[in-house]
Amino acid sequence: MSVVFKIAINRTFATRMASMAAHMSRRHASAMPLTFSSPYQVYYNAVDVKQVDVPSFSGSFGILPNHVPTLAVLKPGLLTVTENEGNVKKYFVSSGTITINDDSSVQVLAEEAVPIENLDRSAAQAALSQAQQELNSASSEVAKAEAMIAVEVSEALVQASN
Repeated sequence: MSVVFKIAINRTFATRMASMAAHMSRRHASAMPLTFSSPYQVYYNAVDVKQVDVPSFSGSFGILPNHVPTLAVLKPGLLTVTENEGNVKKYFVSSGTITINDDSSVQVLAEEAVPIENLDRSAAQAALSQAQQELNSASSEVAKAEAMIAVEVSEALVQASN
């Protein structure tokens, strides 16, 4: 084997080993910075948390450090954040996106987000009743689609306010 070939093999091996070491250090990291906001408020800005549970159209799922990178669409429902100190905070989200990056950072961008303690159960039930009435009286396909969305969000609001 020529000296040049041996050097090339050693460099390739060293590059692979460095890549594996970086990957393994990411996989064993315990930090999970969360950024969670709506157009009106920032709830977390790169704050390390233990776990985030999110409702998505592909199913609700929990996120822990080293979660596989993911991009998902939020559906109306309950988003739960377990902070490093053990505090659990719950929010109602109407829709939005969730991004889990290779470095374990998580971004939640919600169209609407409200801490559940700020929800009014009777107002949510009234909104559900009105949305159901609008669905029953909708005459066009567009009106039916809009009313179905309102019903879905209102049902999730009622459930989150329990």
